[in-house]
Amino acid sequence: WYHDNLTRHAAEALLLSNGKDGSYLLRKSNEREDLYSLSVRGKDSVKHFHVEHTGTSFKFGFNEFSSLKELVMHFANQPLIGSETGTLIVLKHPYPREVEEPSIYESVRVHTAMQTGKTESDLVPNAPSLGTKEGYLIKQGKIVKNWKTRWFTLHRNELKYFKDQTAAEPIRALDLTECSAVQFDYSQERVNCFCLVFPLRTYYLCAKTGIEADEWIKILRWKLSQIRKQVEQRNTTLNS
Repeated sequence: WYHDNLTRHAAEALLLSNGKDGSYLLRKSNEREDLYSLSVRGKDSVKHFHVEHTGTSFKFGFNEFSSLKELVMHFANQPLIGSETGTLIVLKHPYPREVEEPSIYESVRVHTAMQTGKTESDLVPNAPSLGTKEGYLIKQGKIVKNWKTRWFTLHRNELKYFKDQTAAEPIRALDLTECSAVQFDYSQERVNCFCLVFPLRTYYLCAKTGIEADEWIKILRWKLSQIRKQVEQRNTTLNS
């Protein structure tokens, strides 16, 4: 349940999409080298708590523990108090680092569904896959190098883009198993750009903010790493 470089946004997406009340994971904090963040799901939200590593122990609030296991065992029986709302959360279900993607892939975002008043039981059949993301990006044309806003959806190993959010059919679906790299791009006269490298074409995309571009890059790179792992496991199995 330790997820090394998982971002705050990705942790919330994983726990809301596939976790349940009391699901938790640990990740590196973006704030300081000696800080970790304990992300815990409580009902329909995710709370984040700082865990400080002193070198010999782990400090959490007024408590100090010799190991992370000791910390989790302690709070499995004693509730955490989450933020100013006073929500009580108990660490019940560790969220493992290696998880199989669910078999259901829907375009509905979990937190959007929650805002409509649906319950957790309503959400289960419509939960998106791990690594699901969607949003508007500005894409450079293939022949005419103009820029157009397109609606992008990332599900499983496919990145699709549509004319807009209401379009039923995608303009194109990109197979990420054929993508060799995802990286920031500074060759265009635009900011917050990144590119996806395919054998026959490099796609140039721009986000509204640097944070949004970073989120797309990280989740796409995570996808590519998962694809490579699957290929390596398949080759190992074939060789054995």
